[in-house]
Formats: sequence, C-alpha cells, structure tokens
Amino acid sequence: MTPGVLEEAKETNAQLVVTHHPLLFRPLDRLTAGGDFVSELALRTAEAGVALYAAHTNLDAAPGGVSFALAEQLGLNDVGFLGQMDDALRKLVVFVPQQHARPVHRAMADAGAGHIGDYEACAFESDGTGFFRPGEGADPFTDTPAGTLEAADEVRLEVQVERWRLADVRAAMTEAHPYEEVAHDVYPVEGATAQAGLGALGRLPEPEPLSSFLERTADALGAGSLRYAGPDEDAPVERVAVCGGAGSDFVGQALAAGADAYVTADVTYHEFFEVLRAEDGAARMAFVDAGHYETEAITERLLRDVLAEQFPAADWRVTETRTSPMRTFARGA
Repeated sequence: MTPGVLEEAKETNAQLVVTHHPLLFRPLDRLTAGGDFVSELALRTAEAGVALYAAHTNLDAAPGGVSFALAEQLGLNDVGFLGQMDDALRKLVVFVPQQHARPVHRAMADAGAGHIGDYEACAFESDGTGFFRPGEGADPFTDTPAGTLEAADEVRLEVQVERWRLADVRAAMTEAHPYEEVAHDVYPVEGATAQAGLGALGRLPEPEPLSSFLERTADALGAGSLRYAGPDEDAPVERVAVCGGAGSDFVGQALAAGADAYVTADVTYHEFFEVLRAEDGAARMAFVDAGHYETEAITERLLRDVLAEQFPAADWRVTETRTSPMRTFARGA
C-alpha cells in the first residue's frame, strides 16, 4: 500500500485494496496525521473508507502462489516446492458411533482433512467401546437415563490435517457428529506437508548459458540490474530455484536440490559467499538477487486472476501505480 495506490483507489471508487506486501508489519501505538509513513497512511486509508487486505506469507506458501508465479515468469517447467513447511501437520482423532463413522469421515474430508501427497480423504479407523454416564442436564444420543453407565460400540477415526485447516475440519466434524459432546483429541505430527511450502523449483525447457539465463531473468522481471554470484557466464543452467521476496534463508535448500541457479531478493554481501566452495572459491551455483519488488510484482496479476475467478461479481483491477520506492541507476544507461 502506498499513497499513490490510495489515491488511485479513491479516484476509481474502489472499496477494497488487496495487496501482497502488508502495510503493517508490527502493531501501531497510534494513528496520527503528520506521524510516520505507516501510521499516517493507515489513518488516511481509514478516513477514505477503503478496506485493506494483505495476503503475505499465506500467499507465499500456497501452491500456485508467489514463487510458482515467479517460476512461470522465468519459463520453468515441472515446478514444485523448494522447501516444504515444517510444524504444519496435526492428527485429529474423534470417537464416533459405528453407524455414523462414514458420514463424519466424509464431512471432515470435504473440509480438507486427509491430504497425503497426491491422495485425499486419507483416514484410519479402529473399533472399540466407549463409556459414559449422562448427567442430569445431558441429552445423550442413546437416550440413556441420567446416572446410568453406558457402553457403546464406537470407532476411533484418525485423520491428518494441516493446522490452518484444523478449525474448519473440527467444525465440520462437530456438525456431522451425532453426539451432544464430541470427544476428540488433537496431536502435533512431526514432518512436513506437501500442501504448502516456500520457494519453488523447476527446470528450463533446455539448458542455456548463465549469461542467457541472466538476460532471461532481467527481461522477464523488468529488472534494471541484477546482483549475482556465480560460475563462468558460459556455465549451463537448467535446474532453477526461485523465491519471491527475501529468500536468502533458503540458499542451502537450493544447493541441496542441485539447482544451477537460485533467483530471489534482498541478499546481503556476506550471504553471496554461501555458494562458494571453500577450497577454491568457485561458485557451486548462480545466486541471483533480482530485487524484492521485481520478484513479487507478478502477485498483482496473480491476485486479480484468483479473486476474479472466486468472486466474478466484483470488479477486480490491477493497480497502475508502481509501488516500489527503489530505483536503479546504471552509469551510462
């Protein structure tokens, strides 16, 4: 969000601005005119009656998200995640009367539970006996009188679910379950999910020299310049890793994946050394900083296309305002 985008929103009578880069990275103590850039712009946006929504890390981590769009810009094929997301999985266990196990499982799967690789609706069930004693105010499914110990044939139903889908799956489970009180457990699961990640990895249609790949990158992203560390400009490039925005933390994963080049942004001077071999200083791959804005600018069209498909009744437009405050100076250009 920038002052130029706000003025464009007001001129076009836009009610909502959707961005990738958030205006707020930390809580504000106050909204004041004449204050710092973020505080005053947030106040002006509110006064204009324009809503602001930022899809940041969730768009970075989604299949088809920022890095996938960047990979498409560079002409990569066979694109997948560079790094899967850790601490993303939960195991949801619920106890269900046997005759209701299928409907409950179906509801949970429809809400997004049970994704494992290319498979959906994965679950496991085991038979057992559940015990309960209804209190005076209870209304049990079995019509058991208050104070009576009851035994019921039940199924232990287990599903794997990503943590961001847990609330929806839990709500669907509760809605489909016949019991007044739904006994269930949630456990953390070690391991990564294939349903989300950061960065992307793909291949060029044909290997090409590094010099050609650098030209390709600059042209595709509209970058005035590129900073990079790398091998000789005749070195072949075929396997390419990318991460929109600040992705230097994933250089080790790009190396481990056998990438010939890694395109990202906000690489510091000392981070460029990470691709060099200690014994001779030769670069193990090309490490390319193409600019933060340049590697994420595609999100404007990405968000427009996704939102237009999901909400066709709304009029979605790509801003005509360049939002990056940075400019490139090239001597003699």
